Amino acid sequence: MGKTTRVLAWTAVAAAAGGVAWALRDLPAQLGAVPAGARADRMRRSPQYGDGRFVNTVPADILPPHAMRDAFVELLTGKQRRKPLGAIPVRRPELGGRLDPDGLHVTWLGHSTALVEIEGVRVLFDPVWSDRCSPTSFAGPKRLHAVPLPIDELPRIDAVVISHDHYDHLDFASIKALQKTQQAPFLVPLGVGAHLERWGVPEDRLVELDWDESAEVGGVTLTATAARHFSGRKFTRDGTLWASWVVKGARRSLFYTGDSGYFDGYKRIGEQHGPFDASLIQVGAYNDAWPDIHMMPEDGASAHLDVRARVLIPLHWCTFNLALHAWSEPVERLTEEARARDIELVIPRPGDRVNIDALPALEPWWRAIA
Repeated sequence: MGKTTRVLAWTAVAAAAGGVAWALRDLPAQLGAVPAGARADRMRRSPQYGDGRFVNTVPADILPPHAMRDAFVELLTGKQRRKPLGAIPVRRPELGGRLDPDGLHVTWLGHSTALVEIEGVRVLFDPVWSDRCSPTSFAGPKRLHAVPLPIDELPRIDAVVISHDHYDHLDFASIKALQKTQQAPFLVPLGVGAHLERWGVPEDRLVELDWDESAEVGGVTLTATAARHFSGRKFTRDGTLWASWVVKGARRSLFYTGDSGYFDGYKRIGEQHGPFDASLIQVGAYNDAWPDIHMMPEDGASAHLDVRARVLIPLHWCTFNLALHAWSEPVERLTEEARARDIELVIPRPGDRVNIDALPALEPWWRAIA
């Protein structure tokens, strides 16, 4: 090998190494932080905490025996169409108008990201604007449709609410952007504040809640409630809490599941906090291999009825390919179940703003690309 060739080879190696280093520059921050000090002391006092971690009220197997083997076989042999055949229709929402002091509107922004306008207060759930729900920018599940609205074009947000710390619900880049462009507090389950604090969110904008604890924002009460799931951004699990959320104004109310397997806690939430005008229900990314931590569409319908909500809006589908079922299967199964159980169902396109008091007719828009 001549001198020029060696120089070119080493230059290529150095460039590749530099590219990898650049791509991984945010990885340590992406992983978040381990709660410590007063935050950890408070976690240890929680009824949900025991033996060094948070636990579910109903035990849940994250990956039961043989689950990974069965899922791998299905990945190789399954015939499901896991991506749409064409472009997913995305609407640009009009969110800058006057807020209705008595109204309830929900704008679905993809996956589990939803903007709720309730009695003049805007609540943003699980904001994920990144192209991948992953700790890296070059690997991991990639977005299947564009975001309906750039994050810096959001109107004034009154509260940002996080359900748990998984990458498809707690997005590093989105939190960093919202910390700069908004003044809203971040409401999170116990321990999750450690991640946000590392990412530059000041302590006075962090509100950490245990299950059944509440905070008030603009006359609207937000309560962290139980869910059946798990947490973790590294190789250890359950170091921070996960939650569903109740949002209640003087007249209007809404329930948000976050991620959860089906469990009897929904009936208790309905008895304690219901009825609700609407529910935002996780219905996608399920599999027989992990039935305890994500709901099947039929489970989502049961959860909706358990909490005593009127209108069901499905979340956690369409945007990222996170499971082995067909892309449109969650809403097809949910539509059939809703019809059988007389559930009022709305399935918006990404970016659609739904007025809970003037519901659109159910339109199966996804079938044209399924």
